Order: sequence, then C-alpha cells, then structure tokens
Amino acid sequence: MMRAGGLLKLAVLISILFLAVFLAFELLESNMNFNLGKVLARYAPAETVPTKPPRHKCNLSKSCPEDHFAFKITSGAASVVGPKMCFQDNVLMSGVKNNVGRGINIALINGKTGELTKTDSFDMWSGDVNQLIKFLKEIEDGSIVMMATFDDPATKLNEEARNLITELGSSSISILGFRDNWVFVGGKGIKTKSPFEQHIKNNAETNKYEGWPEVLEMEGCIPVKHE
Repeated sequence: MMRAGGLLKLAVLISILFLAVFLAFELLESNMNFNLGKVLARYAPAETVPTKPPRHKCNLSKSCPEDHFAFKITSGAASVVGPKMCFQDNVLMSGVKNNVGRGINIALINGKTGELTKTDSFDMWSGDVNQLIKFLKEIEDGSIVMMATFDDPATKLNEEARNLITELGSSSISILGFRDNWVFVGGKGIKTKSPFEQHIKNNAETNKYEGWPEVLEMEGCIPVKHE
C-alpha cells in the first residue's frame, strides 16, 4: 500500500511539473507574440485612407488655371440625343434642360463675368437662316460664343451666315455640310482663329451611326477677358 501511495504521489508531482512547464511555455509564447506585434506595428506603414480623385469643373480631365473659364461641349448624336454645353460647372444647354433643337445650338456668355446671356437654336433643315443671321449680328463684343450641331446643321446655311461665324474665329464653318458634326467655341471681336473647334464629315463609309458621324466632345479653358 505504501509503495502504491508513493507511486501515486510521484504521478501527481510529474503531472504538476508538466502543467507548470506547459504554462511557462504558453506565457513565454504569448509574451513573444505580444512583443513581436509591437515591433511589427512600429515599422509597418501607416494605413492610408483611399481618397477620391479631385473633380474638376464640368468634369474636365484637369483643372483650369486661375483667371480661366472651364468648358465642355458635346455635339448631338444622330437625330436622337441633343448636344450639351457646360460652362464653369453649369449646364447651359442640353436635352434634359429642353433647350436644344435640330440645327445649330448657340450659347452666349459674358467674357468678363462668365454669366450666361442668351441661348437659342436654329433649324438649318427647314428653318429660316435669316433668324440665325439676325442673332449673329446682335452678339455683343467680348461675348464668348459656344456652338454645337444636332442632326443637320448646314442645309439652309448661306454665305452670309458662314461669314459671320467665320468672324467669330471658326475655320471649319465654310465647309460644314449636310449632317456633319461640329462643335466650336469662339468670341465676338476675336482677332485670331479659335483653337476650340472640331469638325467631322458625314461619310457613309466612316459614320458611326447610320447616316450620321460619331459624337464630338471638346473641353478647354478660356482666359477671362479683362479689357
């Protein structure tokens, strides 16, 4: 009995020893992990919060310099979607605003203040070109002139109307034809040809839409007029 009791005590002591060793290793491993975590945290790069890219006026690809107006202009798509004009983050003309029409769409802006002064559209398929001529002759000096086509812009255009638009800085108005697409930004009293103009011919072999060329989109920055 005494021998059996001694063996039992020995077994209990061995169990206690193993438990003590196990707890010691667990504590050591926990401490090592804690210290390792502190070291890694010290040298780990700080978490960066993803930031949205900056939004520019009229959703331009880049911002305009100071003392410049931002604009984006889009021609019509076939005879379905009207043109759109944005200036200084304000939509001046669009199908949503219900102020565009077939032919040539025009927005006039004060070149000093950037304020919209007038918008109109002129049907060059079945309208009266004299209404367009009257409008062009009444544009005040210093005005920024934005133009975009929709459907057919040229059937009723005559030499007088084309010359008046040429005086605004256009290089392509003289060859604008049936169902061509054209976007243009010029000015009354401009001394040189405008750099803001795009023109694409109606061509059955290259048209994106049946009977109409692809949509044109143009953006840019116009210096504020100080004179």
